[in-house]
Amino acid sequence: MSEAPPRDHAPARPPACDEPAARPADGPARRPAPRGRRLAWLDALRGIAALCVVYAHFGTRVLPSVHAAVYQAFDPGLYGVLVFFMISGYIVPASLERRGSIRTFWVSRLFRLFPLFVVAIAAVLVLHEFGLASLRNTNDNATASVFSHLFMLNDLLGQANVIVVLWTLSYEMVFYVLLTALFTAGLHRRSGWFGSAFAAAAVLLGGVLPTIWLTSSSLGMTRVALAGDALVIGGLALAVAARGLPRALGAWLAAATALILITVNGRRFPYEGLTILALMFTGTLLYRAEQGQISRARAATVAVGVVAAATLAGAWHVPSFSAPGQAAMDQREWVISVALAALTFAAGLALRNLRVPAVLAWLGLVSYSVYLLHPVLLDFYDGAPFTAGHHSVGMQLAMSAGFLVVLLACCALSYYLIEAPMQRIGRRVAGRLDARFGPDRAGAARAPAPARAPTPAS
Repeated sequence: MSEAPPRDHAPARPPACDEPAARPADGPARRPAPRGRRLAWLDALRGIAALCVVYAHFGTRVLPSVHAAVYQAFDPGLYGVLVFFMISGYIVPASLERRGSIRTFWVSRLFRLFPLFVVAIAAVLVLHEFGLASLRNTNDNATASVFSHLFMLNDLLGQANVIVVLWTLSYEMVFYVLLTALFTAGLHRRSGWFGSAFAAAAVLLGGVLPTIWLTSSSLGMTRVALAGDALVIGGLALAVAARGLPRALGAWLAAATALILITVNGRRFPYEGLTILALMFTGTLLYRAEQGQISRARAATVAVGVVAAATLAGAWHVPSFSAPGQAAMDQREWVISVALAALTFAAGLALRNLRVPAVLAWLGLVSYSVYLLHPVLLDFYDGAPFTAGHHSVGMQLAMSAGFLVVLLACCALSYYLIEAPMQRIGRRVAGRLDARFGPDRAGAARAPAPARAPTPAS
């Protein structure tokens, strides 16, 4: 996908482990699902979404006429990224709420996301030295680019992404920051309200909010990137290290900064960024319904309303951002992609107790690696001499199969050698911090988390 939205779609994956649920905090007792099957449906959805994102980037290189026909109907990249975001909204809050520990949550997030993030960027820098990868103009202002990528806020600090798909991590990070602040105030269970608010904002403000406004102002990109990092990282550091009022102030400072950035300084179209947050909170709402914390009828009603508002937001505002003659196709892509993503997630939730094909479950397991590494491998593919020129259909298909095999082999290595070991180290670090400084259970007394909810390994 190109840098111009909404093509660059590939979200970060919260991995899952299987831990049975007991009695939710404010709902009836529910029978635990069979171990090993409870979260496999999420991995299956991740696997499907990962394949769609890879196809969105690779499809122009094989059977381009087919790729063009697909985009006449819907955008597979947008579809994949929205599925991923709903999955994050569904499962990530369980990591915070089950233990009630902000410190453990952020240690888990850092060890889950950043190691491979650093490795992928390092790979791009190495390939660039050999003329096999582009830095996507991030070297025009290296200082601002470093600051913007420091905490994965690059897409909200006005900078290009050194890897085209990194923009989605900025929205993942904003969701985590908002979740932390809401947790300190005991407001984290009001998922439906927040999903509805962001959906309404996408409709009402999605066509009028500015993009990269702060970065384009007299403040300059370097100052904005530095200030954004300082306020978000500093606020979160206070939220992790402190207790009581200082903790809440730190969390809300970080959250307020993130909201300002997403409102006036994002590189996405305004309706798109607001829709992403609306769908993530809707995923959380559906998790609460599945846990018995709210009625399923109420959750379904709110979810349908949010999806309808998100669809309307794009259909209404897309023409304002489309190239001449492209508005109708862009509207169609948005409407169908949002609807398909919502239907896919709903189908997965409805069929969650069915047996999941092992290949999809495994693909979901390595999907964060697929997400980060396939654009890097594409740079290498495009620079290889044997891929240049016109090829027969058979050769195109063979090269595509070869690309997929190499990609999955690289992702398997990165998962088992980088992701999984770093997650284990993260759990040990969190345990040692508990032993050294005592358990961190902020917010637990204010609003007990659901007992034994599914635990993301991420």
